[in-house]
Amino acid sequence: MPRIAIVWLRRDLRLADQPALAAAAEQAERVLPLYVDDPHDPSLSSETAALAAAVGDAPLGPGTASQWWLHHSLVALQEALRRHGSELFIASGPSTATLLHWAQACGAERVFGTVIHEPWAQRCERETAHTLAEHGIELHLVNDALLTEPTAIRNRSGRPYRVFTPYWRQVRAQLAPPLPQPAPALPPPPTLPESCQALHPLHPEQLGLLPKVRWDLKLAEHWQPGCTAAAARFEALDGDFFAAYPQARDLPAQPGTSRLSPHLHFGEVSIRALWHRALSLSGSTADIESFLAELGWREFAYHLLAQCPDLDTQPVDRRFSRMPWRPDPDGALLAAWQGGRTGIPLVDAGMRQLWETGWLHNRLRMVVGSFLVKNLRLPWQHGEAFFRATLVDWDLAANSMGWQWVAGCGADAAPYFRIFNPVRQGERFDPRGDYIRRWVPELAALSDRNLQQPWTASSTARKTAGVTLGRTYPEPIVDLRSSREEALAAFQVCKEEPRD
Repeated sequence: MPRIAIVWLRRDLRLADQPALAAAAEQAERVLPLYVDDPHDPSLSSETAALAAAVGDAPLGPGTASQWWLHHSLVALQEALRRHGSELFIASGPSTATLLHWAQACGAERVFGTVIHEPWAQRCERETAHTLAEHGIELHLVNDALLTEPTAIRNRSGRPYRVFTPYWRQVRAQLAPPLPQPAPALPPPPTLPESCQALHPLHPEQLGLLPKVRWDLKLAEHWQPGCTAAAARFEALDGDFFAAYPQARDLPAQPGTSRLSPHLHFGEVSIRALWHRALSLSGSTADIESFLAELGWREFAYHLLAQCPDLDTQPVDRRFSRMPWRPDPDGALLAAWQGGRTGIPLVDAGMRQLWETGWLHNRLRMVVGSFLVKNLRLPWQHGEAFFRATLVDWDLAANSMGWQWVAGCGADAAPYFRIFNPVRQGERFDPRGDYIRRWVPELAALSDRNLQQPWTASSTARKTAGVTLGRTYPEPIVDLRSSREEALAAFQVCKEEPRD
């Protein structure tokens, strides 16, 4: 049994059903939980925020929404560990060198951790395992964030899947994740000798995760990051939620989704626990399968990322790299989309919700994505970059897959000729206009019939509602009908090109 072990924390920021923490607690006399702030982690690099242009007079600061979440998640984990007689140690630097330094300084013989299924992280894990082994230190990594191993699922021909339905059919038939385990009894951390003071353990505030321009403060009105808050949201999912889910999940004005995505991304709640809670509380097979399939799409995203490491920048269908995008030399179209000033109420409502809360309902992600790529005909990579900066639940695999899906260039993507009509989407999924009225209040006095497309309302109706197009609310920046026809023509050019 190793006397001292380090738990390398990354996106597994909880105590319950945390396999690396449990293994260390079982096998070592002393356990040192260590979070390493690695500047090479592209998902939290301040450089990603620079990819997204400013929104009006509120520029994105050097931090992203994910960094804001991480800061508060670390604070919550620190408090949880202290309640269990332990402590969170924080260091900053390249993961491999930092782990080696800490392991040698405190005499750790083993490092336990959980896998991150992203290309950069896989390279880092291989390098770390090799370097630690050279110095007689063992690295033990286990799968935690997913229900499956992304590279293990294959079709009958031995190839990875490119279509979700057959993929999920195979996975669902054999998936039986273990039951979640409670938080372990943690051995105390080792006492660092005087010689270890050079390690300089940090406090979360010293990582600089919060932006200097505090645009993030509004996020706290809508979210409470951390494992404690995640547990409370998880426990609030009851049988009524799962019974209503198949219909309520499509209504953006209703609390029909779990809103656990950011908690899952940072590992504040166990995916296995969520799976088993859904199974235990569902009243019928129909209720539960639609919810489990959404977890399946998350798994499928990582299955695709394993096949396409450049999923966030390059189309899976390489023909779409020749897409004739619309020129936007001054960035005016992109800025209007980012700021919720397109003149299309449902699109603007979605983008304003995103900016205000750091989150966007899944149906609205499809609507605003389709509008950017197919009506404005701007590159989907612009949308991916903006979501990367502004979503609290940004996830490399899921975000990239979603954008390629809506653009029609990914695996199992929406056909290129499927273009979401935001007016029809609003009439169907926000028929009373509750969602639009909340996020675009300047249109609130319009009738339900005029709310979705105020440019068709009579001048009298607009005047009565206090709406002046071009002054109190923008004129549409594109015509939905003609921009759809232009997009179909442009996409047809790509489809006619031979595959590389």
